[in-house]
Amino acid sequence: MGETVPVFQRVAIIGLGLIGGSLASAIKKHNLAAMVVGADQSQSDLAYALKNRVIDEAAASVAEAVKDADLVVIAVPVRATEAVLRQVKPALGAQALLTDVGSTKASFVNAVRSVFGERLPACIPGHPIAGSEKSGIAAANPELFARHKVILTPPDDVDATQLARLSALWEGCGARVLTMAVEYHDEVLAATSHLPHLIAFSLVDTLAGEDENLDIFRYAAGGFRDFTRIAASDPVMWHDIFLSNQQAVLRVIDHFTHDLDQLRTAIAEQDGATLLRVFSRAKAAREHFSKMLSGQAYVTTNKQKQVTFNVQPGGKMTGDIRVPGDKSMSHRSIMLGALADGITEVNGFLEGEDSLATLQAFRDMGVTIEGPDNGFVRIRGVGIDGLQAPRGPLYLGNSGTAMRLFSGLLAPQAFDSELTGDASLTGRPMGRVADPLRSMGAIIETAEGGRPPLKIKGGQVLEGFHYDMPIASAQVKSCLLLAGLFAKGTTSVTEPAPTRDHTERMLAGFGYPVKRTGATASVVGGGRLAASAIDVPADISSAAFFLVAATIAEGSDLTLRHVGMNPTRVGVINILRLMGANIEVSNEREAGGEPVADLRVTSAKLHGIDIPEAEVPLAIDEFPVLFIAATCAEGKTVLRGAEELRVKESDRIQVMADGLEQLGVHTTVTPDGIEIVGGQTLGGGTVDSHGDHRIAMAFAMAALRAEGAITITDCANVATSFPGFVELAQQTGIHITAEGA
Repeated sequence: MGETVPVFQRVAIIGLGLIGGSLASAIKKHNLAAMVVGADQSQSDLAYALKNRVIDEAAASVAEAVKDADLVVIAVPVRATEAVLRQVKPALGAQALLTDVGSTKASFVNAVRSVFGERLPACIPGHPIAGSEKSGIAAANPELFARHKVILTPPDDVDATQLARLSALWEGCGARVLTMAVEYHDEVLAATSHLPHLIAFSLVDTLAGEDENLDIFRYAAGGFRDFTRIAASDPVMWHDIFLSNQQAVLRVIDHFTHDLDQLRTAIAEQDGATLLRVFSRAKAAREHFSKMLSGQAYVTTNKQKQVTFNVQPGGKMTGDIRVPGDKSMSHRSIMLGALADGITEVNGFLEGEDSLATLQAFRDMGVTIEGPDNGFVRIRGVGIDGLQAPRGPLYLGNSGTAMRLFSGLLAPQAFDSELTGDASLTGRPMGRVADPLRSMGAIIETAEGGRPPLKIKGGQVLEGFHYDMPIASAQVKSCLLLAGLFAKGTTSVTEPAPTRDHTERMLAGFGYPVKRTGATASVVGGGRLAASAIDVPADISSAAFFLVAATIAEGSDLTLRHVGMNPTRVGVINILRLMGANIEVSNEREAGGEPVADLRVTSAKLHGIDIPEAEVPLAIDEFPVLFIAATCAEGKTVLRGAEELRVKESDRIQVMADGLEQLGVHTTVTPDGIEIVGGQTLGGGTVDSHGDHRIAMAFAMAALRAEGAITITDCANVATSFPGFVELAQQTGIHITAEGA
């Protein structure tokens, strides 16, 4: 490898404390600048830095250091920034970039404006999230930033080239660079850094003043020592930070003080329920700490991950497996368990991103939920009228099911609420639930085109009504039935074709009567739910990938256990059997009101069919992998009446057609379906899953019959429905690896 090309020519670092000295040392070590010049008010520190090769040159003054520099880094205590900037101003070149390393950003921006006036320099504030309880140049460490985050807060009119250069410098030091707005940075850091430091300083100071202080510190456990370690941080630096970020810090202190007072009251009044609710919510939040952002207790970061599946061709499917629990039922078990009177215990809960987001949303509304622990969840229901206002928006990840069902549950609540999700969910239509809910009396605001976020006005009285669904949708039906639990009178929904009936079955399991007359389901508002035990079946949508895989791969013999066989979900089995698949059903039984069975599938020669339109709603989520089956069949397969596929996590008709085209398979796309002529050669290639978990898994199965390796990009969201997919696929015979997981 050749030598690294410097990102900057002359870097001036003003202030050679821990951060400034470590940055100088890292820049030198990784050859990120041709020259590193240091300036510091302490001549002894300056001499130490030069002697120990932390810097290349020691400047006699700030102005001398800044002259001819193309990057100037302010690394002094934040309350000294303005005075230093006044020394920087006369010597700062017109093309130079100005940055800093302080913990507060608004104060730095205000200081730059105060000193430079209207002739502002190129400036990108920065904050490395790294440090040590040690301070000073002697603690400088070139690896201090490795595997740590650096937050940059560029202005709206930032020069893209300058931002790229500064990012490259920090990345060259081993850091991961993030960007955010100045004000947002200060709010987030007040909560995640400044408040913990303040508590640590205060706690150590309080306990040091106790009569038994020596024994308190002598017998303190490791957790106490770990937490209070940060109280050994530089007092001057933290004094400056708290005064500079005053308003954000005061807001988070007030919030914390209020919540701490509530805990004190709970202890004084022996209120164990409140303590358990707060502690279980905090435990779950801590387990997802990397996914927490400013007041949202659970935020998925899947879209920030770059996960790629690499699948080698060939293989056969063998084994005896159980796929993860049904996602639809996992969502509903939490929702109805939260609204029930008593304790609901759930087994087989799907621990995927979307189901966990639903679980966390109910914790945010005051419901105590223990787990999940290997699929076991205990929900302490608050009753039909017991939900509390969440502190902020409820984040539902990638789940359209959750958002549509939540809208029905929240429309009749006494409090305002907001539903949001990831980029994929934010692009999906929600007018199909918002419009009928408005007919019941709900007040719901959506973004343009009826898309999320959904802002729901609390305190509305809903009236029961009858709704004829224009398109068959279990999510719309369930949304309205859930709203009907709270509405006056009867709420009824007629569907144009059968859809999954998990909501009706589970409501009945919780003791809430649901009337079914032909294609119409109805509930009468004002009843209550009684806690129930739920055993979530293995998800037939997840099983479908393995059913198809074992069918198309020669020499396969695979058994899938405890698969949900709800009559409204078995379309994939019906369609595969019509195509000639060998699927044996055995050990049929009922679990929690839902039929389940074991499935054995062996390889078979498939033939193309006209898919009966009556089966389409019963297999709506399984069509991506059914398209793979059609590709491997003899003759033509035709799908009609599947417009719903175009508004899933992606336009599944077009995205599958595009992916097949990349592998050399030509298809004919129609407005409501697709025509696939089987027997075409499946080649290797790269397929974009468009962040759609079912697309990604479908093409992984295609490799069993492909002639070359298949690379599938944007696969992070597979975790939404099928945690452990790659491992289970490997176990059963698919040659798959994941990069970036």
